[in-house]
Amino acid sequence: MHEEYEVFALKYADRNSRIRADSFLFDDDHASPHDMDYFVWVIRNANRTIVVDTGYDDKEAAQRDRTILRDPVACLADFGIAADEVETVIISHLHYDHAGKLPAFEKATFHIQAAELAFATGPCMCHDVLRAPFTVDHVCDMVKKIYSGKVLFHDGDGEVAPGISVHRVGGHSSGLQIIRVMTANGPLILASDASHYYENFLKKKLFPIVVDSKQMLAGFDTLIDLAPCPEAIIPGHDPLVRQLFPEVKGGLTPVHRLDVAPLQSLNFSDH
Repeated sequence: MHEEYEVFALKYADRNSRIRADSFLFDDDHASPHDMDYFVWVIRNANRTIVVDTGYDDKEAAQRDRTILRDPVACLADFGIAADEVETVIISHLHYDHAGKLPAFEKATFHIQAAELAFATGPCMCHDVLRAPFTVDHVCDMVKKIYSGKVLFHDGDGEVAPGISVHRVGGHSSGLQIIRVMTANGPLILASDASHYYENFLKKKLFPIVVDSKQMLAGFDTLIDLAPCPEAIIPGHDPLVRQLFPEVKGGLTPVHRLDVAPLQSLNFSDH
């Protein structure tokens, strides 16, 4: 049965002390400022509301010396969604900024790649550089959800609901998955960290946190293959998303609608 959805990006944090070297390997312009936004995403229609990723909280922000503008659970509440009533959550991967609020979703079933759980609990976590983006308490929260019967594992491509599928691409993290959503405007791809910025996939630029560079590059191709056009690919952290898509709610939680035509064309000729 075919279903279509609305899709929204809710900004909960930003990090504006970064430079381009933090976003792109082998970039000629490595010293220029390069801001980063942090989002959770909402997919909804008359039949269901699905949250993609859960963000992080004040405690995690303090531990990692990160900013947080508003707790993601409060962001969802501002948008009329009670986290403890959400029935389905898709976790793109288990890095701290995507899986830091799992306990708040008490009723939810979580969709994750089996490879991501294996990676986050396996031998690779013996290496500081590989475990740095993970927080052990978040990983343990996911293990608790498994033991509560609240996790559905995917091995590659899988369907979450009619019109919503997940696709493993790896690269940034071993079990990173992207989400393809059918909308009235055609398929939309929530890339999460398969492409932090538009520039990553458009110019084949590796993000510095990379487990498998070959997978990351292949993931850029997968994004393009699954999308009808580049504007239908939504990067995980690019502030440009908020310029390209209309704001539907301001205030403490800026919300931008993604399942509509962009306000302007995607042009990187000056980059």
